[in-house]
Amino acid sequence: MKMPRDMVEDEDEAALLARYAQGDTVAARLLTARLLPPVLSFASRMMAGDRAEAEDIAQEAMLRLWRAAPGWREGEAKVSTWLYRVVANLATDRIRSRQRRHRHTGGAPLELSDAPEAADGTPGAEARLIASERMAALDRALAALPDRQREAVVLRHIEGLSNPEIAAVLGVGVEAVESLTARGRRGLAQALGPYRALLGFEGD
Repeated sequence: MKMPRDMVEDEDEAALLARYAQGDTVAARLLTARLLPPVLSFASRMMAGDRAEAEDIAQEAMLRLWRAAPGWREGEAKVSTWLYRVVANLATDRIRSRQRRHRHTGGAPLELSDAPEAADGTPGAEARLIASERMAALDRALAALPDRQREAVVLRHIEGLSNPEIAAVLGVGVEAVESLTARGRRGLAQALGPYRALLGFEGD
């Protein structure tokens, strides 16, 4: 039996997933609206801003969630935590595959100058270029971090998860999360050194 939409909206993720498994399309739409934006954001940062790759990863993660729905048991894991873990694994696999291809083809690393250029000289175009270069620099710096450090930094400082939540995603203790985040931030500061003043990272 389907519930009124306003009542379904108040349900937690596991309850919505259970209703999806029973064929409730409203619950499926609500769960997608709730989970897809943060998952896509996380995937995008993991993939250095590659939107197409991020969308593929997010779609695959959601498909895996739908397939897991019939056998989902409440209390084992938070749905969003499970989904972040899937995204992290998918992104790591793609990054490693990309690195292997890069080594085999002998391609050159991307540089900051590869960021998109401003299309015209209208007011605000320079500001948009600076913002674009700022994000490109951050994405490249994140991509240079070891996998676990990148995941911890993105989940903590971009997605806003708590350390215990990150620990559940990564399958490590809270102290390990704190260490990974601290080392990741130091790595970012070092990687962004030449661009901090130019791109406004002084306080980051």
